[in-house]
Amino acid sequence: MTASPQSPADLYDLLCHRARETGQFTAILGLLEWDERTKMPPAAGEHRAEQIAFLAGQIHRRQTDPELGGWLAELAESDLAADPHSDAGANIRLLQRDYDRKTKLPQELVEELSRLSVVGQQVWAAARANDDFAAFLPVLEKTIALKREEAAAIGYDDTAYDALLDEYEPGETTANVARALEGLRDALAPLVQQIVGSEHGPSDEILRREFPVDQQDAVGREAAAAIGFDFMSGRLDETVHPFCATAGPRDVRLTTRYQPHDFGDAFFSTLHEAGHGLYEQGLPPEQFGLPIGEATSLGIHESQSRMWENQVGRSRAFWQFMLPRAAKAFPAVLSGVSVDDFYAAANTVAPSLIRVDADEVTYNLHICIRFDLERQLIDGKLAAADLPEAWRAAYQDLLGVTPPNDAQGVLQDVHWSGGSFGYFPTYALGNLYAAQFFAQAARDLGDLDAMFARGDFEPLLGWLREKIHRHGRRYSAAELVQRVTGRPLSHDDWLAQNRTKYGELYRL
Repeated sequence: MTASPQSPADLYDLLCHRARETGQFTAILGLLEWDERTKMPPAAGEHRAEQIAFLAGQIHRRQTDPELGGWLAELAESDLAADPHSDAGANIRLLQRDYDRKTKLPQELVEELSRLSVVGQQVWAAARANDDFAAFLPVLEKTIALKREEAAAIGYDDTAYDALLDEYEPGETTANVARALEGLRDALAPLVQQIVGSEHGPSDEILRREFPVDQQDAVGREAAAAIGFDFMSGRLDETVHPFCATAGPRDVRLTTRYQPHDFGDAFFSTLHEAGHGLYEQGLPPEQFGLPIGEATSLGIHESQSRMWENQVGRSRAFWQFMLPRAAKAFPAVLSGVSVDDFYAAANTVAPSLIRVDADEVTYNLHICIRFDLERQLIDGKLAAADLPEAWRAAYQDLLGVTPPNDAQGVLQDVHWSGGSFGYFPTYALGNLYAAQFFAQAARDLGDLDAMFARGDFEPLLGWLREKIHRHGRRYSAAELVQRVTGRPLSHDDWLAQNRTKYGELYRL
């Protein structure tokens, strides 16, 4: 065991060195996972699962080293921890939080969950392609059992789901999220009914024309670069289910997917993932491996992606800038298309089966369904074998549509195959955070539409860098939204923005 340095400053330096080393392992793990979902040969899945399980085990061992716990205990009593929001104070406090959580998890459970996440995603991909839920069921049942073990090991006061949610949205509770989503759902229902009942809805026919994939890729890259994504420190690749991965402070990987007759699928996915990437590129690189070099929570992370996708990317002003560039890439299909027509096409609303294809208004209803179902799965109130039928019933009840098969139903999302229970509600929280942050940015910066129309996105990005990105995990999500906007999280801004936009488009 290394002898403890004499001064708290020396001990803190040692702590940071250890955390940064562990961060390197975590970055390598992220790169392996990115490769597994983009470039890895199909037959390599079994060995990749062993690689990831091994590396996850090594990371867990480092993060739960008793020596690390001793350092943290000593530093917690030092002057360095006196201010919980200073660089040192935040890092000590949050590393202690992470240590306390991780030391509750057995090494074997961590490795088995990591191994199963790779196997599960491989099985899910094949099951989805073949519309074969039965093939996925055994790995899903095993994953749920292990996640229950995880929740039991961590501990909880109210429901096992609290322990899983806390991994993605630290400090949040199932009861608070349920109240937020139920309130949003109740407020959203009348708006959806008005829109669906309108006789003046726009058409998305423009987006369904023939768009060659190579040109889609070029336009998506141009848009991502325009809003500020640095391709010298990142890249864009194709995958089945779009995501963003970080392999280091100068290595951010975006992914998207292309459909020749659906321009919006790849374009808005690319903007969405670029929003995640901008957050990662805006974190302080000198704090790599430390808590204030990491994102606050998945809800805050999602707020960045949804803001660039929706508040920016689906605005009329954005298409004043972007449509001439898209028309240059697709002259045969976009020649003569007006900004108003394209803007309307990008904002059509209709209840649908697929979450990632859902419009801005109905998207949160997809999350409400998943939140309800996965809580029941973890609590044992719903058997995994009964999930397809429960899914179809929920979609019919809340969205008025019924999946014709499991590929478009319960198998459409990758999350459960990788063990990401507790992840889904962060998407809806992200939508609310995005709207509230955007409303504040407009108050602080002035006419954002005028900026977007001339292709000037730097003021908004700079505002996000200053208010959100540079702080990392220094503040909790609740503290951050209060600090930035002066108010706690609310669905008021989201509803106001969408009532205004869709009220005009649908003549409500």
